[in-house]
Amino acid sequence: MAPATIVFDLDGTLVDTAPDLVASLNHAVTQAGLAPVGYDDLTHLVGHGAQAMIERTFKLRGKPLSADDLAWQMKEFVAHYHATMPGASTPYPGVLEAMDRLSDAGYRLAVCTNKLEMLARTLLETLGLTARFAAITGGDTFDVRKPHAEHLLATIRLAGGTPARAVMIGDSRNDILVAQNAAIPSIAVPFGYSDVAVETLDPTVVIPHFTELTPDLVERLLAGRA
Repeated sequence: MAPATIVFDLDGTLVDTAPDLVASLNHAVTQAGLAPVGYDDLTHLVGHGAQAMIERTFKLRGKPLSADDLAWQMKEFVAHYHATMPGASTPYPGVLEAMDRLSDAGYRLAVCTNKLEMLARTLLETLGLTARFAAITGGDTFDVRKPHAEHLLATIRLAGGTPARAVMIGDSRNDILVAQNAAIPSIAVPFGYSDVAVETLDPTVVIPHFTELTPDLVERLLAGRA
C-alpha cells in the first residue's frame, strides 16, 4: 500500500501567523496615510493573503485603492513581512508532535497554501520546518490556487503521492473546498482564521487539537473514502 500524503494549509493551520501579518499590513497601509487596523477588523481575511487584507483596510478607511496603489502596497507588505520572519509566528500546540507521528508512520507531508511560495518557504525555513515537507506550494506556484482542485492535486503529485492516498488539513473555507473539489478527505481545525464555524463547511472530520491527528485517524478517513 502506498504511503499516505498529508497536506497542510499554513496560516491558521500549521502556524499562527496573524500577529505578523497584521503588523506587516499596518506597515504598508500607514505608508499611505491610513490608520492602522487590528485583527478584529480583518477576521478571516488574515488567512486569505495580503491583497485581500489591503483591499479590506482601504475599504474600512474609505480610501480609494487604484491598481498602482495596490501594487505599491503589496511591495511594502511583502518586503516588511519577509524581512521580519518569523517574528511572533509560532506552530500551533501539538502540531510538531503530530507531524512526528505521521512521519514515523511513513507518511509524506506537504504544504499547500495561498500564501506566496517564497514567503511560505521563508517562514517554514526560519521556523526550522522545511525539511519536514516533501513539497511546499503557494498561491503563485501554479496557474491556479485553492480552492481549485489542481492546486491540491499538483501538490500531492509534487510530494510523490497519489490522490487516492491523501488527506487535506485546514482551517478555512478554501481548504475544505479544495479537498471537496479534489475528492479528498478533509480534516478541519477550529482554531484558525475561518469566518464561520468550520463544522458548517462540511469537512470530513473536525479535530479540536493536534493530539487527535494520528495515523489511525488518517487510515480511517482513507478507508471511509474507499
